[in-house]
Amino acid sequence: MARLAYFLSFLLLTVTTTAYADPSPAAEEPAYVELAGRAPAQVITKCTVPNTAALTFDDGPYWFMREVIRQLEAANGKATFFVNGNNWACIYNTELSGNIRYAFERGHQVASHTWAHKDLTTLTWDQIHDEMWRVEQAITRITGAVPAFMRPPYGNQNQLVRDASGARNQTIVLWDVDSGDSTGASVDQQKATYDAVVKRRPSTILSLQHEVQWKNVYETLPYVISKLKGAGYKFVTVADCLGRSKYQRVGPAEARNANWKC
Repeated sequence: MARLAYFLSFLLLTVTTTAYADPSPAAEEPAYVELAGRAPAQVITKCTVPNTAALTFDDGPYWFMREVIRQLEAANGKATFFVNGNNWACIYNTELSGNIRYAFERGHQVASHTWAHKDLTTLTWDQIHDEMWRVEQAITRITGAVPAFMRPPYGNQNQLVRDASGARNQTIVLWDVDSGDSTGASVDQQKATYDAVVKRRPSTILSLQHEVQWKNVYETLPYVISKLKGAGYKFVTVADCLGRSKYQRVGPAEARNANWKC
């Protein structure tokens, strides 16, 4: 029954963008054997389009998302948000779901960072899928779009995670520049990281930031944008820095209803 329930949930997510079954507890028995023939997900660590910088922001949605958007748009750029379902806040919060919709409508990218930010390498096959599909469901409800990219929490991934993500037609995205903001780096230390990057002058940048801390958004980000723009980089989404589509498909968003809860 668990196998059937999860397979049906996947079909619902891939066939429609407006109707879903409620998430059920993860089972111990593999649920996606029907999709086992699909190739494992590709793992991306670098952009491929020259002179692009993809600034990515994890762990939202949070109340600083619109400020990130404002700053990037002032530099004629776009951001990528790898969002959780229920980590720092609930994705269905009225204001935060509105922020996601706002980002989506303005051409920024919204991607999966799983539901509750669990280390996927410690989970079973069914538990991994539960973490993935619940946030995908939320993103699709809010925007109408099925995300094509996923970032595993902590950047941790193994063969089981790659297989599960591949079964969901997703690409795994890591990074080649870590701001250090999630591990206690000060604003000055973060600035020094980007100073070193500009000194190396790589062709592309795929950087990791987090949108959930005030200092990162209001103190570090303006410096990063100024520094990289001055070095000639164009701020684009992850999809655009790879020359790919942001989403597997896009349909109508769902009207808020009683199922929008964490």
